[in-house]
Amino acid sequence: MRASRPERMKQRSRLAALSAILSLALGAGPVPAVNDAAILSPDLPTTLPPELSTFGFFRNGAALSPAEGVTAYRLNTPLWSDGAEKLRFLYLPKGTVARAQGEGLLDLPVGAALVKSFAFTEAGKRKLIETRVLLHRASGWVAASYQWDAAQTSARLVPAGARVPITTPGGEVISYKIPNRNQCKECHALDNVMTPIGPKARNLSVAWLDAQHRAGRLDAVPAVAHRLPLWEERAKLAPALAARAYLEANCAYCHNAKGAASNSGLWLGWDEADPVRLGLGKPPVAAGRGSGALTYDVAPGDPEGSILVHRMASTEPGVAMPEIGRSSVDKDGLAVIRAWIASLR
Repeated sequence: MRASRPERMKQRSRLAALSAILSLALGAGPVPAVNDAAILSPDLPTTLPPELSTFGFFRNGAALSPAEGVTAYRLNTPLWSDGAEKLRFLYLPKGTVARAQGEGLLDLPVGAALVKSFAFTEAGKRKLIETRVLLHRASGWVAASYQWDAAQTSARLVPAGARVPITTPGGEVISYKIPNRNQCKECHALDNVMTPIGPKARNLSVAWLDAQHRAGRLDAVPAVAHRLPLWEERAKLAPALAARAYLEANCAYCHNAKGAASNSGLWLGWDEADPVRLGLGKPPVAAGRGSGALTYDVAPGDPEGSILVHRMASTEPGVAMPEIGRSSVDKDGLAVIRAWIASLR
């Protein structure tokens, strides 16, 4: 005999309750939502949550399993930071889309967030050191750094930055620096406005951009004439191609017409066509002792006579370039730059 409608409703309710109990027992639980309110709070230091977990970007902390609306991405040629492994994520609030802007930065809506975690391998296991977030609030982009604890269970806000002893992939023991909030601005300031650096269409794969468009998260697949190559394929590339990609990712965020190093006259962007602005045969403007008594930023055919190589090969404050973001020398990057300069004959 068929149950009455009220009885069927009770049965469904009991089944739903049983399903919820089983989910909790199995550790599944509901899919967490990102805390939009934490992202959109007014730009005051006290509105930055003390714990990274407050944002809800990840389902289970250090495993970095993304929550709903959070998508992993990678850069073809990434910024080098003492050899750290980097795990990048983009969050878009429900109902919003990113917009293509040619080959440059994706136009991300208010409420979006860029999340980047830095990790090193210790005793054969990944160890998270810090997670940096860029939050797009109504007032603009806001940066914050969170340091992971030794147990890898939580990450706390470190507005003043921090120092962490780590061993690089090359076996060098260094004092790794987590930047303070003002240092974030040093690299991310474009025309004195906090601006993302990484997610430019020319440094993202066609496959990822296409997937975002098909998922309704990107309004169009940007047209890119010359895309940055994959860094791991640098040995197959012409020296100029590998070097220009490296300079775009590691130097051009400051060395451009609107960046912090605009007064140097050394502009190292991917689309820069003027050889003098790229440093070829160009005397330094204000390098001071950072010049190493050398004559040109880039001395064609002479890597060791080039200020660019001299500063990349140094860890001395006031000489080393980039000025922040590393405590060791990027030997692979330096090799690429040396090969490029040597080819300029």
